This record gives sequence, C-alpha cells and structure tokens, in this order.
Amino acid sequence: MEVLINHLLQFGNLNKQQIDLIKSKAVFRKIKKDEYYHEAGKTPREVIFLIEGIMRVSYYNRKGDEVTKYFIEENNFVADINSYNQEIPSTEYVQAITDCSYYSFSKIAMKDLSMTIIEWDNIIAKIIAKGLVDKVNKISPMMSEDATERYHSFLEKFPKLANRIPLSYLASYLGVTQSSLSRIRRNIR
Repeated sequence: MEVLINHLLQFGNLNKQQIDLIKSKAVFRKIKKDEYYHEAGKTPREVIFLIEGIMRVSYYNRKGDEVTKYFIEENNFVADINSYNQEIPSTEYVQAITDCSYYSFSKIAMKDLSMTIIEWDNIIAKIIAKGLVDKVNKISPMMSEDATERYHSFLEKFPKLANRIPLSYLASYLGVTQSSLSRIRRNIR
C-alpha cells in the first residue's frame, strides 16, 4: 500500500486522514499470468494500480491480427480513460503477461475520493497527463525507426521488461514477426 501512497504523493499533498480514506477504498486483488483483466466490448468500471507484474494492452486490427499497443509495468495506474470516463465499451484488451497483483478502485470509490479530498481531481489529472506524455514518448520515436532500432530503444527504455515478456508479444509491439525479432536478437549478441 505504501507504494501506491508514495506514487500519489508525487503528484500532490495528502494528509493522514486522506491517506487513510484512500487506503480504505483500495481493494487488493491478484490475477494469474495469461488471464485477461479487461476485454474489448466491456465498459471499464474501475481503475487499478499495478503493484507487481506486467500487463499488456492489445487490440485486433481489421485483418484479425492481435496487435500489442504497449506494456504496463509495476507502479503504474491501468485504465482505459476514454472508455472509463465516457462509460462506453473499450476497444482494447488488458492481459496479465506475468502473475500480477494490484489495488482496485471502483467507480464509486473514485467518486467518493473526488467528493471528499479537495486535491484528488488535481492529483488524478496530473497522473493522467504524465501517463499520456509517457505513452507518446514510447510510441512516437518508434514510428521513424527500423526494427533493430526499435528493439534497441525498447531495451534502453525498459531494460527490466525484455526478459519478462513473451517473444510473440514483444514482436507484436515492435511491429515485426517473431522470426525477425529472433534474428535481430541473435545479431546483437
């Protein structure tokens, strides 16, 4: 729980009563490797804070191929903000690619925190803004890089993830075939 509180404190000030309220609203949960936390077509009803494990966000393109958009590692919030806020079905899947544990905040809990903690909405807005910047910074450089450069960039930005992510998911994220990624990995060793 301290990891979550410390994360929140990076974005604003909270007193002891507010921290206790946040702790009372958080529900600890676990999910096994390969299970889906969320599926496309369903409307998100909660926001989670990942404390252990890695999740991936994916979708199916028009050809029916599964495409990995990005990975989410420990100490990050997980939410399809657009679908959550507008209460519309999501177009993305969120899957645990390792065993994961997280704190869950229901929509009601989030509303209660918003109504009770004056700074809450500001903290959440800062977290969302940082998440969007991080997402753009992950994806934008990849547009102009070749496959080998994308793999090197991934290793630089996420050195702890490369050995924890199945090759097929990493290849999908990088936009290459699994055999191409194997060749790239072989050539840089």
